[in-house]
Amino acid sequence: MTRVIWTRGAVEDVEAVKAYVARDSVRYATLLAERIVAAVDRLELFPESGRVVPEVGDASLREIIHGAYRIVYRIQAESVEVVTVHHAARLLGA
Repeated sequence: MTRVIWTRGAVEDVEAVKAYVARDSVRYATLLAERIVAAVDRLELFPESGRVVPEVGDASLREIIHGAYRIVYRIQAESVEVVTVHHAARLLGA
């Protein structure tokens, strides 16, 4: 089983998404955050299940699309590192 590591930035991204959505619905915000975490949890068994980030083209940098969010992660020797949770409407790196 592959170990999943969340970077501080990725945790902060999920917290920011949750806070933004909570302005309209606390319940949906909590559910969305839980679903993002659940989408990442599957990487323990299937670390290469995400697609290669198209604008980067590096096979070790992949992403899972969950709703309107891109969950970008880096495959390492025995782990995956969640780098960012990014709204798909925004440019990566912006």
